[in-house]
Amino acid sequence: MALVENSSILMSIKKLLNVEHNDPAFDTDIGMAINGVFMTLHQLGVGPEEGFSITEADTKWSDFSDDKTLIETVKMYVYMKVRMIFDPPASSIVADAFNNQIHELEFRLNVQAERNWKNETEIIPEAPEDSNTENSEPETEPSEGISENQNETTQNTTGRNYQINGEQMVLFGNIF
Repeated sequence: MALVENSSILMSIKKLLNVEHNDPAFDTDIGMAINGVFMTLHQLGVGPEEGFSITEADTKWSDFSDDKTLIETVKMYVYMKVRMIFDPPASSIVADAFNNQIHELEFRLNVQAERNWKNETEIIPEAPEDSNTENSEPETEPSEGISENQNETTQNTTGRNYQINGEQMVLFGNIF
């Protein structure tokens, strides 16, 4: 059995849902469910940075990503999520099995996204050393009303969706 690597997203999901490929009756419903799942994937950090959605019936899996390993997992995830929306199993046991598999795939996709993100991060260059300041301590000005001994060193930390500068946390561009 040969898998079609560059097939239409809509048509492959319709096939898995046992909907005839030439029956457009459910295309809108299935397409909306697929796009909802792509939004979830985007929030998990999977896929194109700007997000992804299908707008035509011939949008292909390779339009989402060129990573063949990732695509196979994404295909399974999209199918299972759409199935639970479009045609959920009648048995609660089967539904629980689907939901457990969905949660495992979400975890694995998130781990993969984190791994890819870590590989893409830039190494922050160190500040050039000044020969006159090798043994001197950095100069800091105390804040008004606070003595020098009360000043604490603040640490800057950057993560995938946040940045902490001193006491401010920046999340998705907002300061909290």
